[in-house]
Order: sequence, then structure tokens, then C-alpha cells
Amino acid sequence: MSDNKEFVVRCRGIILHNNKLLVVRHPGDTSYAALPGGHLEWGEDVRSCISREIIEELGVKPVIGRLLYINNFSNGGGTPSVEFFFEIMNGGDYEGCEKLARSHAFELAAIDWASPTDDINILPKKIAEDLKAGTILSDEVRYIS
Repeated sequence: MSDNKEFVVRCRGIILHNNKLLVVRHPGDTSYAALPGGHLEWGEDVRSCISREIIEELGVKPVIGRLLYINNFSNGGGTPSVEFFFEIMNGGDYEGCEKLARSHAFELAAIDWASPTDDINILPKKIAEDLKAGTILSDEVRYIS
């Protein structure tokens, strides 16, 4: 076990509209899509984090719903990470958001809407599988490891 006692907490939004999921691609590696969101800041709670991150990246204030997933993994450097995925209730408000003024637009290479039939590499894979199966929304929090 490492003596490094650091870990990363992220919050991400699950934004659905017309049976499609809003996904983003980051500069440097566009081979996969992720969900919008980012790192928790010191002293910030997870709901404040997801709201701030979505506004920064997409330019629209989210209506935050249920916690849908918790993902636990280690990044490429071995640092443990925990991600909280929240349902964003106002999905229609994000149509055309790439044209809005966004303070952190530089963090994204692309914004796309993925349908269940699209062949897109979405991470984490469990969310991609649940999108295809039509089970991405659930009344229980699902744990991904």
C-alpha cells in the first residue's frame, strides 16, 4: 500500500433529453466520452460541486435530482477516485449549450448527445451499458467498481 494519502472526488451529471445522454470529450484524448462534471473543491459539498461544474462547462444551471451512481476506481497514476453521478432534471435546457458563453469551455473538446444505439466509448462502461439497456435511471443508487 502506498504512503500517499491523496484521493480525488468528482461529481458528474447524467443529462438525458429525447432518449439521448449528453456526453463530453476532453482535449488530449477524444477516443472516449465522459459525463460533464469535475473535481470537488475543498469545503464544497457534492450538490454544490455538480451545480458549479455543470454551469462552468455547459453554461446552464442544473436542476439536480437523485444520486444514481457511485464509481470507485484508480486513475492511471494509482490515485483512488470516487465519482458521484447525479440525475439532472432539466435536460432540454442543454440543447445547443455548446453555443453559450461558458467560463470553462476550454476544458471540453466536444459536447455530444449519445443515443442508446450509437457506438460511442462512454466511460464508465456501466453507464454506457445502462444507456443501451434503457436502465440508466433507477430508484436505487448503483455502485460501480
